[in-house]
Amino acid sequence: MLCTVELDDELAELEASLRAVRTRPRFSGPVDRQNVEEAVAAAIAGDGGATDALLLFLRPLIVRYCRVKLGRMPRSFSSPDDVAQEVCVAVFRALPGYQQLGRPFLSFVYGIAAHKIADVHRANTRDKSDPTAENPDVMSLDDGPEQITLRHELTEHTGALLRTLTQRQRDILIMRIVMGMSAQETADTMGTTAEAIRVAQHRALNRLRKTLAVA
Repeated sequence: MLCTVELDDELAELEASLRAVRTRPRFSGPVDRQNVEEAVAAAIAGDGGATDALLLFLRPLIVRYCRVKLGRMPRSFSSPDDVAQEVCVAVFRALPGYQQLGRPFLSFVYGIAAHKIADVHRANTRDKSDPTAENPDVMSLDDGPEQITLRHELTEHTGALLRTLTQRQRDILIMRIVMGMSAQETADTMGTTAEAIRVAQHRALNRLRKTLAVA
């Protein structure tokens, strides 16, 4: 039988655990760019609802980013949506160990997405001899043929426009417009200043306007 001291110790540990659960930050409502860091803190603390809301917010951003970066990849490789799903899984797995050290969480997500996309490009470079799949991509149950065609045309058109820019300009526009990151968040990711990001973004948009004007 357990002695009274041991029972008291176990009871104290249980009470401490219950206090920790009660004092965990709770998150309610949808996630947006204003409260994303709050949602991250709650998710790290074990709030399942915050985790679900966070991923619901991130997935469309990640999908758009992957479609822009991988829109013209051969169909024999992972589709942009497949890569986006891998990024979401990687973010979910990394959440418990993520430390909020002042770096914007969207920059962290962007880093994971960039690595995944780089892996796909490396795979494409290593083996360009794979035959192109005869069958089209599997259609989503939510999209009809017209929606899929329009989506592909938009992706290719956007990719063609972005290729008129430098790599740095493309990354800045993707982070600012597609990912919805602030100038400061983008600057933190790229190792520069928010003002330099704004200037580069302005020049990139002017270049796109000129390209559209002569198209």
